[in-house]
Amino acid sequence: MATEGANLRGYRAVIDHLGDPHTRHLIATPALICDLGLLKENITRMAQLTGSAGLSLRPHAKTHKSAFVARLQLDAGARGLACAKLSEAEVIVERLATGRDEPVSVLLTSPLVGAESAARALELAKRCDLVVVADHVDGVGELAQAAQSAGTTLPVLCDVDLGTGRTGVRDPESALGVAERVAASPRLHFAGVQGYGGHLQHIAGRNERRAATIAATGRLIAVIDALESAGHNVELRTGGGTGTTGLDIDLGVLNELQPGSYVFMDREYRDALGDDLEGRFAQSLTIATTVISANHRGHVTTDAGLKAMATDAGAPVIVGHENDAVYDFGFGDEHGFVTNPPAAPFRRGDRLELVPPHCDPTVDRYDDIWLVEGDAVVGVIDVTARGCSQ
Repeated sequence: MATEGANLRGYRAVIDHLGDPHTRHLIATPALICDLGLLKENITRMAQLTGSAGLSLRPHAKTHKSAFVARLQLDAGARGLACAKLSEAEVIVERLATGRDEPVSVLLTSPLVGAESAARALELAKRCDLVVVADHVDGVGELAQAAQSAGTTLPVLCDVDLGTGRTGVRDPESALGVAERVAASPRLHFAGVQGYGGHLQHIAGRNERRAATIAATGRLIAVIDALESAGHNVELRTGGGTGTTGLDIDLGVLNELQPGSYVFMDREYRDALGDDLEGRFAQSLTIATTVISANHRGHVTTDAGLKAMATDAGAPVIVGHENDAVYDFGFGDEHGFVTNPPAAPFRRGDRLELVPPHCDPTVDRYDDIWLVEGDAVVGVIDVTARGCSQ
């Protein structure tokens, strides 16, 4: 396994013995650990799930931010990648260019603002098959001017707000305005719609999630109907996420899905999805941490604190101690508070693994991800687009 792009300082003892037993326990902590076999199983499962339904898969790279994982997804049949930000797409496209005969298809899922961002997008379009979204006619105008200057035709989707209130047009009339502005621009091509319901993904209970997804999808259907009635071809209908994958397949409105977290999963999705179809992906990602102090009977201190993971979704779960030990952020930036299991208290030097509360922003806190098979390290990869939020 290649050590792709990884920062190897301080890890030579591990790198020199890739594949050897017990090397997992030599990794300096806190660290991100990914079970390579489970990662590949998740990628294959989603590809089969969408492929058997006749839908295209465009997994969202904002979860892993890794050219290595993106390559696995593309090799498994993904149509292309979704990226949240320009800088994220720029670095991943640059890395993927090596060893690929054809340019990768990339969808920027966030609207762009300003002439400079539009010009950057057109520069990126020289190196990949780029699709962008817009939710305002002014944004379309900026893209049109940049495309005209670059002499390049750029596909544009109308971003539709399904109820999250984050981005997207709010009604069919606004969608018509965006589509008409695109159609009036010689260097732009109206390619369809994007409808992502971020507010749907973590609704607990499949019946509740289904009802909310049906209601949200109704907003997208209203936009599609209005656009088609006005003569616009809504060829691409992209959206969805890990939490609504099966529901989006059943509803049959989207023809391309953008799940991201399924590659790793996290505690937040576990709590919401349980044994539902959407939750049947393995927990491939954990955070390794070490007990650095065990001087109290009731608790120990680990080296993974607030800085080691995203905290917006609450506390992590301790692997293997889900019912007899609890992690708490009370020890601050660098340290974690962990209650002791009554039967077998943790000791100084013990290594624990945590299920991250929210995988996407947790991954963005690390330079590298260690790939393991059992207790053997088989590779290390960089988080290619770490910090790329512009």
